[in-house]
Amino acid sequence: MAALVAFSMNISIVHPEYFFITGLTGTPYKTYYYIFLFIIYFITVIGNSIVLLIIALERSLHSPMYIGVFNLALADIGETNALIPNMMKIFLFDSQYISYNACFANMFFLNVFITVQTYTLVVLAFDRFIAICFPLRYHAIVNIKFMSIVFSVIWAFNTCMVTLTTSLMTRLSFCNSNVVESWYCDYGILLWLPCNDNSINNLLSILIEAFFLVAPPFFIVLSYVGIFLALCKITTWEGRLKALKTCVSHLLVVGSFFLPIICILFASPTTNARIISGSLSFALPPMLNPIIYVLSTAKIKDLIRKMLNNRSAPIRGNISK
Repeated sequence: MAALVAFSMNISIVHPEYFFITGLTGTPYKTYYYIFLFIIYFITVIGNSIVLLIIALERSLHSPMYIGVFNLALADIGETNALIPNMMKIFLFDSQYISYNACFANMFFLNVFITVQTYTLVVLAFDRFIAICFPLRYHAIVNIKFMSIVFSVIWAFNTCMVTLTTSLMTRLSFCNSNVVESWYCDYGILLWLPCNDNSINNLLSILIEAFFLVAPPFFIVLSYVGIFLALCKITTWEGRLKALKTCVSHLLVVGSFFLPIICILFASPTTNARIISGSLSFALPPMLNPIIYVLSTAKIKDLIRKMLNNRSAPIRGNISK
């Protein structure tokens, strides 16, 4: 009889109707932080939309590197829309409850876009590695067809991996608590809540962290070690600086993406401090990426300047009349 009861407890899975997202609780100036997030959201959507439109409409930018920049901007917009509107909803409507299905949907989309971001940075590092280390073979190795296949694989593989991790969460029984001490439905936080066996999910979580958080920076560092060795073979400083200049925008984007994640490790252990540092590490890079690429890429700056000149020409003509 006891065995039968134990068996029935094992097969009964509790799915709460809602999860409670704590967000920023008891913080006196949280209103200003949410206003700051709204400004970030506005700049991110406008900035990445401009980058997407310029790359899509300008034929001279239909090159392998800008296919990577296009995918990065696409993932940035997706991640921002999956994150900030939900945080703003908590503030504007004082609604910290999110339904079970909506929670997992939020977790799914956010994780898909973040994992695409990480491997887009790896592909862009590979692009710079081939361009500097094997310049004569660059167009033979890295071309539009190659980039299209690579990014199709990245989107498909990452979506499948996130689908697997999310679907396996449905086998967990959340009977201990439904309070998520985070700013969104955080996969890592949710793994603390079940009262049944979650060893498979924990193992998968370790594999995901290794594949998406450890492997990408390792591959990027490896690429730049190769680039550094190639730069050492260039005899003149002018040649070295010219080659290194092509990497500046990518290095800045990599820094804006991974440095905030590193800062989380040294953040205050309090919940609010962790939430602020964590949410900023997610929100700031998508805002900075289009700014970095616009300011550090001569082609995009020239195109924006031409567009502004073309628009201002009729206005100047009307004024002169």
